[in-house]
Amino acid sequence: MKKIAFWGGILVLILVLTWGYFYFDSTPSETAEEAANSTSKMDVFEADNALIFEPKESAESESIILYPGAFIDALSYAPLAKQLANAGYKTYVVEMPFNLAVFGKNRAEPIISENSDEHFVIGGHSLGGVMASRFAAEHQNEIEGVFFLASYPDKKGDLKSAGIPVLSITATNDQVLNQDKYQESKKYLPQNDTTYVSIKGGNHAGFGSYGKQNGDGERTISASSQTDQTASSMISWLKTSVQNEK
Repeated sequence: MKKIAFWGGILVLILVLTWGYFYFDSTPSETAEEAANSTSKMDVFEADNALIFEPKESAESESIILYPGAFIDALSYAPLAKQLANAGYKTYVVEMPFNLAVFGKNRAEPIISENSDEHFVIGGHSLGGVMASRFAAEHQNEIEGVFFLASYPDKKGDLKSAGIPVLSITATNDQVLNQDKYQESKKYLPQNDTTYVSIKGGNHAGFGSYGKQNGDGERTISASSQTDQTASSMISWLKTSVQNEK
């Protein structure tokens, strides 16, 4: 019976992965590919199962760990990571097994342990945010803030009493985010230390840079505008909420 259950689980996994890769147009855009090139301001390289965007000049005190959404390649977040790095924040976009953060919840662990001189905030897009919050809940002494991009925590990622600031960014034309669960999840967030931002005209896929996501609403702002607003909101939160906690 155990063998049947094991192979049954493997079959289900294969079917889910096959469905996901065909259902989601998650190929990184040309803009994402271009953004992943090193520049005079930053170096881009791969290490610790992550794409790392490192400022060449003096960096800010916090580094950022970003978990991608389900079936989304880490490269798709290069435009956002580039802006954060250009603002002085070293940014790690984690590469997940099968492009699913549910299989790589602890991939932030070696990044943190091998860079002990850095201070970290962690977060993610969609499913990535859920798993990032679970990691943060289990490693509260190692994390200085948590951010959600069209995402929310579940019970295992309860941050209400964690004593760290939280940022939640959503978009008005997002038709993928489950609004009922999003509202319900607020009970797992700190009441007086959560910053909420809504990007008017943005959608779910606009937090990355990849193809259209099935079931999503139409974006009425440009992709670059949504990236700009996401980056500026994160940078403002880092400066006013995370750094002020110290």
